[in-house]
Amino acid sequence: MAAVFLVTLYEYSPLFYITVVFVCFLVTSGLVLGWFGLGVPVILRNSEETESSTRILKKPMRQVKNPFGLEIPHPATASVTKGITLTPDCLEDCILTCYWGCSVQKLHEALQKHVYCFRIKTPQALEDALYSEYLYRQQYFIKKNDKEEKYCQLPEDAQVVDFGPVPRSRYPLVALLTLADEEDREIYDIISMVAVIHIPDESYRLPCRILYQYLLLAQGQYHDLKQLFMSANSTAPSSSDSSPGERSTDRSLLEKAGLAEDEPELHEENSKDCVVCQNGTVNWVLLPCRHACLCDGCIKYFQQCPMCRQFVQESFPLCSKKEQDEGESTHI
Repeated sequence: MAAVFLVTLYEYSPLFYITVVFVCFLVTSGLVLGWFGLGVPVILRNSEETESSTRILKKPMRQVKNPFGLEIPHPATASVTKGITLTPDCLEDCILTCYWGCSVQKLHEALQKHVYCFRIKTPQALEDALYSEYLYRQQYFIKKNDKEEKYCQLPEDAQVVDFGPVPRSRYPLVALLTLADEEDREIYDIISMVAVIHIPDESYRLPCRILYQYLLLAQGQYHDLKQLFMSANSTAPSSSDSSPGERSTDRSLLEKAGLAEDEPELHEENSKDCVVCQNGTVNWVLLPCRHACLCDGCIKYFQQCPMCRQFVQESFPLCSKKEQDEGESTHI
């Protein structure tokens, strides 16, 4: 009787096909849920669910104290023939060693040796790694919190007016800052800093600037310091600004952003507000684009940078919530 019913259903009713499809759907759903569990694979979700469920990976940060600081107070007057003025700002007694015409290849080999062979925590260690591949060396003893300007210049008998066409095999100037006291090297995680400085000459007149800064750690690592791109309210330039002819493009962008080193009052006046809500204080840096443009409230809503639309792979806060509260109470 059952066989006759099934044959009749197969011949005269479309419900048979519907039943077969429904059974196949149940079997397939059971297999999918059994394999993946309740977490449905991303390929089966729509784009809106994917964007809302994906979270930005917060990069864990370890707070360390950097005892070294180096600035170029007068970049417009620097040149290979006239020399350069450097202003160190160190938390401990340090030694500033300047290497003119340092070999590009030997310097990067020295950084690799710091990782794999020996630690570059003294000027002699760097000189051994460079194999004397530099033209001239100058050295200064820097006292703690001493911000006195140090003048560096190639000797006249060197007769160097340029370092050849680009790409070059030598950096114009490499500045090394190391801790003078052996006890300080045991306290600080950062034991030395290497700054690669470009100085204009007759064949390459790019304005004077620090090209790279490397922080060398006692554990055998080194970090390449990179500038963050911050957003600020635009204000009218101050009367103390230099003429446009003396200003580089990067310098103009820094002044418009309120980040010029010689205008601290402009930096203080410009409130770094979130580019989205225009209310919260900017606190989050997005990687890899390095835009610092979001506050604590808006960071969780964006998978792409609101400034450049690049996808965010990691992010880290500039300061913790506790530090923000302490800063606000101090300001009040």
